[in-house]
Amino acid sequence: MIKIEAKLLLRDSATVLFGVLFPAGLLLGLGAVPALREASPETGGLRPIDIWAPTALVFAMTMIAVQHVPAVITTYRERGILRRVSTTPAHPRTILLAQMIVAFASVVVSAALMIFAGWAVLDIAPPARPVALAVAFLVGYAALLGLGMISAAVVRTSSAANQIGTLLFVALMFFGGAFLPRTLMPDLLREAGQFVPPGLQALTAAWSAEAGEITATAGGQPFWLQVAIMAGIAVILSSVAAKLFRWE
Repeated sequence: MIKIEAKLLLRDSATVLFGVLFPAGLLLGLGAVPALREASPETGGLRPIDIWAPTALVFAMTMIAVQHVPAVITTYRERGILRRVSTTPAHPRTILLAQMIVAFASVVVSAALMIFAGWAVLDIAPPARPVALAVAFLVGYAALLGLGMISAAVVRTSSAANQIGTLLFVALMFFGGAFLPRTLMPDLLREAGQFVPPGLQALTAAWSAEAGEITATAGGQPFWLQVAIMAGIAVILSSVAAKLFRWE
């Protein structure tokens, strides 16, 4: 089942392009702007592109979790695939599990490509705390996936799932600093961004302590508290999605 889901994802050119390849391409595109490659004493010698780099991770995480996965699952239910599978020895949960595994693998590949491209082309230092980044990445994605699964649980059509996913994507990317750098946001929005999935502040702090200090609000929450909050959000949203989910 995992092999089948992987083949279906690879045939989805939009998801491969925007969910897997786009983050690395976006980072390289922004890195081509000379002003973003100039270090400043005000940022501790970091360049704007160094501070922004963790945001590129959020693109793939958010697009896959709140747009791709809900749209696929809703399509399966809309076409009666989940119902038909329930009449076979295989349980529909197998499809959902395979879809989630393949989706997470695609996010990991996207992150690896982005980190490698940033290091090889733009000389962006790799994450200083790789284990902490992996933990923040995992729980942040889980929180996003919980949100996406609520959408998949209650939305009736794939068209509606796509529309809701787009709205969620725009809102989450706003708090993630994709449209307005977090250093330029009011403290209230930056504070909220610490607790909005996938917890970009925790990702930034794990990538670079200096960048984390620059983007944090005054008295920002400790890293592990942010991770714990993301984990709590993931558990709550996943529980709600499981309770609301309909197979038909």
